[in-house]
Amino acid sequence: MRLLVSWLRDFVDLDAPAEEIAESVGLRGFEVASVEAFDDHDAVIDFEVTANRPDCLSVVGLAREVAAIYNLPLTLPSPSAGAKIAMKALPIGASDHLAVTIEDAELCPRYAAAVADVTMGTSPDWMNRRLRAAGIRPISSIVDLTNYVLVELGHPMHAFDLAKLAGPEIRVRRATAGETITTLDGVERKLDAEMLVIADRDRAQAIAGVMGGAGSEVSSSTRRVVFESAYFKPTSVRRTSKRLNLMTEASARFERGADIGAPVFALQRLAALIDQISSGEMVRPIIDEYPAPRQAAPLHLRRARLAALLGVAVPDPDVDRILRGLGIAVTAAPDGWDVMAPTFRVDLLREVDLIEEVGRHYGFDKLAATFPVVTAPAPPPDPRIPRDELVRRVLTAAGLSEAVTFGFIEARAAEAFATAGSQPAVALANPLSAKFDTLRPSLIPGLVDAVAHNRRHGRDNVRLFEIGTRFAIDGERRAVAVAWTGSVAPLHWSAGGRPVDFFDVKGLVELLAHALDVPLRFEPVDEPFLVPGQAAAIVCTDSAAAGSRVGLAGQVASGLSPKDRVYVAELSLDLLDQARVRSSDATRPLPRHPFAVRDLSIVVPDTLPAEIIRGTIQAAGRDAPAPLTSVAFFDRYQGKGVPDGAVSISVRLTFQAPDRTLTDAEVQQSVERILTALVREHRAVQR
Repeated sequence: MRLLVSWLRDFVDLDAPAEEIAESVGLRGFEVASVEAFDDHDAVIDFEVTANRPDCLSVVGLAREVAAIYNLPLTLPSPSAGAKIAMKALPIGASDHLAVTIEDAELCPRYAAAVADVTMGTSPDWMNRRLRAAGIRPISSIVDLTNYVLVELGHPMHAFDLAKLAGPEIRVRRATAGETITTLDGVERKLDAEMLVIADRDRAQAIAGVMGGAGSEVSSSTRRVVFESAYFKPTSVRRTSKRLNLMTEASARFERGADIGAPVFALQRLAALIDQISSGEMVRPIIDEYPAPRQAAPLHLRRARLAALLGVAVPDPDVDRILRGLGIAVTAAPDGWDVMAPTFRVDLLREVDLIEEVGRHYGFDKLAATFPVVTAPAPPPDPRIPRDELVRRVLTAAGLSEAVTFGFIEARAAEAFATAGSQPAVALANPLSAKFDTLRPSLIPGLVDAVAHNRRHGRDNVRLFEIGTRFAIDGERRAVAVAWTGSVAPLHWSAGGRPVDFFDVKGLVELLAHALDVPLRFEPVDEPFLVPGQAAAIVCTDSAAAGSRVGLAGQVASGLSPKDRVYVAELSLDLLDQARVRSSDATRPLPRHPFAVRDLSIVVPDTLPAEIIRGTIQAAGRDAPAPLTSVAFFDRYQGKGVPDGAVSISVRLTFQAPDRTLTDAEVQQSVERILTALVREHRAVQR
């Protein structure tokens, strides 16, 4: 909000320089973007007004803050003779010149309008100067008047050329499906049934709270206008503005919450300005359609609560002065104050909001540093915190860097990765932009984008992980994901670099599973975003959650990855928690007896996963005479001597007993039992 200091002084009799005013207001919670000289004897202060304070998107709103800071009276527009800021008190009632009908009182609780006979021309220099200082380009006297009231009072207005309407009638209704309107910027826009429009008898003439239509635009030939001064539901204006990708000065105020008590007041101020610049005359009366009038919200401020929250007892006279200075009606109560929050303060909803107002104007610098009163023991720490820290330490020690990506992603990317779950992606009702319109169903899209960003900036080897939340229709889930591209290790003169492959990412998953005490196995899987044959489902074994799928690993398919091959894995931390094997912390002695090793080479179909072979061997060796302690694959061969469609697999079996030295006969019986199972289950042939 750009505030011209001389305009501010219309409302507050203050001689302080612009820099001092900016500093004083800044200490009360308003960030100052800049203080600039304007002309020879004036200045403009640019305030960053937060979204919860739409009342300060106006000169009078900021003047009210300044008046409270300096403990000065605030001058408001008045109909009295000789008033510094004029307001023309016009009667309210039905008009013979215009009919107004509100068809949707939910989206438009109040609509005021007035007809005026006007003389089109240019605005006086003083008005043009003030509008330019506020960042608004002067257009014509009538349009400039509506913009002047917008900046001064913070209430948007619009002017229709009455002669261009289909009859002297205004209807506030929802748009019909597929209805179109050409707005003042010359763009034809398609509307839907969720949007509110201002229409005449035949068609829409404005998008409520956003922009007027070109069909009823005032021009040099306009002689009679309809001035609109209304209140529209903030969520309706915000939704319409986002869907049409159309942001205006009016929508910026309406979507944050305009003052429902201001429409008639704004028209009365406009009437005085018309007389002041001799641009016409209002045709009485003002039409005010207000089906369900709203009253100021009653609140109660407790003296004890104020002191407890601020940590200091603010004197009663100061509390009364501050609240009254901000335009808030105050009545003394035995334990504090009864307060009526005015309609222009849409942010005052609870007692704590009043405490914030007292605190910031009393001065946060006056509040001593104190510890809050402890009334209950602190809750136990969330068990997920140490779990996430363990995951973070393991992956960082493995050479990965932690990434933090957005929780919002593009719908196209979300749909591709949502297939890994059983539910569709969750779309946002009010997205920030088209690129952030869906809650992420997976952490992988964000990590893949981060990898691509690093590769575009010359990083050859990228290893990232993220711990975060995934979203689905039935709730949120914590997960961990990794993405890896480039070489396994940095280049070194002693050996050439080896590109990362599926088994490197598989090793990361196994390392993490070991740290979390979760037994896992890998099974083939088909996912559209992973390369066939380079994808696996991660499944729990030997636990309460045996057989449950906890994640995926594989190579990202082309079209979703950057130029180089990217290998990813993602695991549900919540499911891993359920699958953890709570092993005893007791130590176990090292084995005292020697182990026996046997190598076994078999020919099996090349489509048979090694994990299934491992499972068959472990199941057969479970009750064998010689206890089987390890199964390791060390060779894979296809070629001469091996039939087409088959593969030779070499596996090393390790046997060891905790209480004795194994005999050759026990070991041989165990190997034969395992071989028999392989022949029976997979038609394996020993080489």
